[in-house]
Amino acid sequence: MDQVAPPQPKTVSFENFLLDKGYITNDVLVQARSESLTSHKNLFDYLVSEKYLTEEDLTTARGAFFNLPYVDLRQKKVSKEILEAVPKDTMMTYKFAPFEIAGGILKVALTDPTNLAALGALEFLSQKNQLQLELYITSQSSWQSVFKKSENLTKEVRQALTEVVEKERADETKKTSRAEIKIEEKIVEEAPISKIVDVILRHAIEGRASDIHIEPSEEDLRVRYRIDGVLHSSLILPKTVHSAIISRIKILSNLKIDEQRLPQDGRFHINLESKPIDFRVSTFPTVIGEKVVLRILDKSTGAPSLNDLGIMGSQLAIVQDAIKKPHGMFLMTGPTGSGKSTTLYSILSMLNKPGVNIVTLEDPVEYFMDGVNQAQIRPEIGLTFASGLRSILRQDPNIIMVGEIRDKETSELAVNSALTGHLVFSTLHTNSAVGAIPRLIDMGIEPFLLTASLNLLAAQRLVRKICDKCKIEKKPDESVKETILKELAMVTDEEKKEFNLKDPVVYMGRGCPACDNSGFKGRVGIYEMITITKAIQELITSRTPANKIQEYAVTKEGMLLMKQDGMLKALRGITTVEEVVRVTKD
Repeated sequence: MDQVAPPQPKTVSFENFLLDKGYITNDVLVQARSESLTSHKNLFDYLVSEKYLTEEDLTTARGAFFNLPYVDLRQKKVSKEILEAVPKDTMMTYKFAPFEIAGGILKVALTDPTNLAALGALEFLSQKNQLQLELYITSQSSWQSVFKKSENLTKEVRQALTEVVEKERADETKKTSRAEIKIEEKIVEEAPISKIVDVILRHAIEGRASDIHIEPSEEDLRVRYRIDGVLHSSLILPKTVHSAIISRIKILSNLKIDEQRLPQDGRFHINLESKPIDFRVSTFPTVIGEKVVLRILDKSTGAPSLNDLGIMGSQLAIVQDAIKKPHGMFLMTGPTGSGKSTTLYSILSMLNKPGVNIVTLEDPVEYFMDGVNQAQIRPEIGLTFASGLRSILRQDPNIIMVGEIRDKETSELAVNSALTGHLVFSTLHTNSAVGAIPRLIDMGIEPFLLTASLNLLAAQRLVRKICDKCKIEKKPDESVKETILKELAMVTDEEKKEFNLKDPVVYMGRGCPACDNSGFKGRVGIYEMITITKAIQELITSRTPANKIQEYAVTKEGMLLMKQDGMLKALRGITTVEEVVRVTKD
């Protein structure tokens, strides 16, 4: 077996190589040398952190310098068998990853070609498996993506389950009916069950899931993840571990272990690779055992911008105009999980300035914002949206956000707050923007108060975004083309001027490793917004039906409906027509 030879660098220094090849200028290099010494940073880390070079550019340059081909492992479908052939701790220690094997050649990606210990380990690996090695260079981020894949969910859980069975056998002789509860509490604290729960949580976070569903059936226990709004089956566990896993989650959430007849709500917090993650926990008793749903709240991400959310063009102008007003009410509507709160957080982050007092009342607090006074409702001690809103008004606020308007008392307080000089943001569960008007009137708000207090009504849904890595153009078939033309018939020429509707082009994702072959990655909002103009105020005051108000807003004021906004995003290559139809169907 040939010995693994260290990669040979060029004769010039790497700094001069970057300079000669045009990766950086001399001025940048001089400044970076000076600044990196002052900040006690590695020169190349400094170039990346200050965005003179991306991590991938630097890695590609190092590859050229050491005569090694560059590979981005995030674009490779690495089989579990290849990853499991190398011990995980070896990959972690030496920061390399095998990614392909063919014809007796094992392709391995290194993060540091100067690490002789890593090369020695690879030489041992090649001799042990009687394979030739082909070395590549990859970035730290790219390597980490594969390292995470190596943590095979099923394998880890299977090992933990084996431990559970062995522990149960060992405990069988000790159990008495009187001591059963104490033993169960002990089991849920012990390693195997804790490991299973940890693996479930970790893989949900790494898989970008928003929710985890742990559901019992007659024969087994099913774990499902909601990713980009769609539930995916992840794991099937034996029914015997059901009570222990539920109890473990209850212990983490500070809930009552012995209460299995009533629903309970709680939350807990973990740090994963220095990222703070909150879990909102809800238990629900079913006829075959308790079900648990965990909502994942990543506190490290912060609120996205309005553009990132999908508010663009004329709709962005409408929102910017509404939030400049000194008082009035801005309502976001839509079903649970449609992104209403995230949109309001983004708006609050724009308004969050030193001269403004912002107070929020939420259930729960999903994003933490510096400079904003955030409170969480606690109905069990009497802190409801209504009672909290009364207290907020004594806190001298400029801007108030109420998580949700659920009842007459909260709606009256919100309207009065908007009338007395406050800018009020809140959410409401209705299917359309205009649907908020009859809903508030049903709650007992007089139409003349609505016209005086409302600034803007908006509704939203979330659609899956096409994966940027595998997006391709395609000609729509006749039924899709017909749907596009039908929906955009009433849209103003200004909104659709950039598209050739006689011969439209749409997009799709072919599927790739970056999106787990789904063709979609991430979600974006589709919106409709109705500005409360003088004409709309008159229609509300005269108790005009909601559908007539919407018809007037579309035909006379150029309102863009949610489905129309979705079709425009499909033509821009952000999502697909099928996805818009799926999310907006009645």
